[in-house]
Amino acid sequence: MSFVEKRMPDNSFDLVVLGGGPGGYVAAIRAAQLGMRTALVEREHLGGICLNWGCIPTKALLRSADVLRSMRHAESYGLSAGAVGYDLAKIVARSRAVAGQLQAGVRHLLKKNKVTVVEGSGRLSGKNTVTVDGKAVLTAPRILLATGARARVLPGLEPDGKLVWTYKEALVPDTVPRRLLVVGSGAIGIEFASFFNALGAEVTVVEVMDRVLPVEDEEISAFARKSFEKQGMRILTGVTVKGLRKSAAEVAVTVEAGGKASEIVADRVISAVGIVGNVENIGLEGTKVVVERTHVVTNQWGETGEPGIYAIGDLTGPPWLAHKASHEAIICVEKMAGLKDVHPLDVRKIPGCTYCHPQVASVGLTEAKAKEKGYQVKVGRFPFIANGKAIALGETEGLVKTVFDAKTGELLGAHMIGAEVTEMIQGYAVAKTLETTEAELMHTVFPHPTLSEMMHEAVLDAYGRAIHF
Repeated sequence: MSFVEKRMPDNSFDLVVLGGGPGGYVAAIRAAQLGMRTALVEREHLGGICLNWGCIPTKALLRSADVLRSMRHAESYGLSAGAVGYDLAKIVARSRAVAGQLQAGVRHLLKKNKVTVVEGSGRLSGKNTVTVDGKAVLTAPRILLATGARARVLPGLEPDGKLVWTYKEALVPDTVPRRLLVVGSGAIGIEFASFFNALGAEVTVVEVMDRVLPVEDEEISAFARKSFEKQGMRILTGVTVKGLRKSAAEVAVTVEAGGKASEIVADRVISAVGIVGNVENIGLEGTKVVVERTHVVTNQWGETGEPGIYAIGDLTGPPWLAHKASHEAIICVEKMAGLKDVHPLDVRKIPGCTYCHPQVASVGLTEAKAKEKGYQVKVGRFPFIANGKAIALGETEGLVKTVFDAKTGELLGAHMIGAEVTEMIQGYAVAKTLETTEAELMHTVFPHPTLSEMMHEAVLDAYGRAIHF
């Protein structure tokens, strides 16, 4: 099936997309490339949470923190610097400018691809119909929901924008709190903990699970915790937040661990305990769209229970990652356009990255998950301290770990912690997509001197063949 340009009323389209985040705007662009007359409805910011209040601005803040750390250790590189300090307002302003630049870029791409952008809140208002702000009516045989998600709010820990922050307030702080409590040690919580710790805050992280970064391999989680504590963070795991008391300038948070309650006093609290899908006020009532635990249920092609209505991204299921949403967008649109060579998304091949210090990245099964699934595994490890480039960079804290199926040699998973691992992980992601075994990875020539050599050595180590360790 192919779409051709045809005369249509100004409010009639082949596809209407609700939401302009990394799922929605990518879907709109790809649909336009395939010849669909496409409209994109966005209520707030093109680029969505990721570009405006998530992935991008946090990386800008963390880059400032990384540069600050390096400046503090200038002498170890044979350099000298005057008094090292920072201007919080300028750090925040740079972060917002980066987000603004990319938002403008998204708008340009949509215009370039002739996507009609409609600003306002859209909702389903009947079969093949979307109403924007209760006024403009758009019609299309296909409607794609990409409304994203928002921060989950715990009862008793409701954000107030002053003492209790979500990621939004944490991105534009007017001060660095002397004492900061971060509730939740997933990617969002740990990234903010890392940022404020670098700027001098006394950071405490509490996590209900038994380890930080609980979706990561246990060995990597343990390595990360040790590193965070060495940096001065206080890490408390197996802890439940029971409530809080606010005064004019501080918060007393009651936590419980092992049946014993205690109190943590902080100047600010960041709540980072997951997300909930934006399923409200988009007109799902009266449709056959199924919602489970605030997320829309879809099949492998993004189709919902209502014919002609699709959903992708954080609105649907985990992992809640921008690159997952973008890839789902391509799959969904190409399938609805009738392209033949379309493959469903395999979440086991989606890399995950956390941009704390040190960075954490992974793809595929952890060692424990592989064993749970019945695999006999071969595990390889290679430490940063044994890599020449890492030593030259002064970044010797880290580890690369690989997990293979002992019977077939299939790469089941790869897990890293250390400098620039968020860039390196894509090598293993490509390997998994190509269904690579240890043989191909062993025969691949890695350039020297690079951090990527550790990826090769970790493969070799799994089979008792490591050269430099």
